[in-house]
Amino acid sequence: MKTPVSVLRLPRGPDADGRGFDPTSARFQALSAAGQPGQEQRARSELRERYLRSLLAMAGSPVRFSMYGGVRVAATFGASDVDILNFQVAELQTPLGVQRAAVLRCPDIISYSLEL
Repeated sequence: MKTPVSVLRLPRGPDADGRGFDPTSARFQALSAAGQPGQEQRARSELRERYLRSLLAMAGSPVRFSMYGGVRVAATFGASDVDILNFQVAELQTPLGVQRAAVLRCPDIISYSLEL
């Protein structure tokens, strides 16, 4: 059974660098779940840990990627860089042929799926 996994994009913060939210803003208050400090951070931490564990479990598995422009490719997942900006894959099957090794940029990927 194939399970699509969407790439999670967290919202950017209000400052120029996108770091954090103003604690007095209505959005921050709504996300903080009735004013319990740290709950949102804890939830983000748990989601990130689950995502990193899923990447670890994917190593060596065949994965299908849906990319922008309607391109669909298949490959054997290898690894991710520390910032999760790139995926290293092997035997990348593209419409133009097979690449023995390649790096896929995460901003170019809409979703990916793998057999469990």
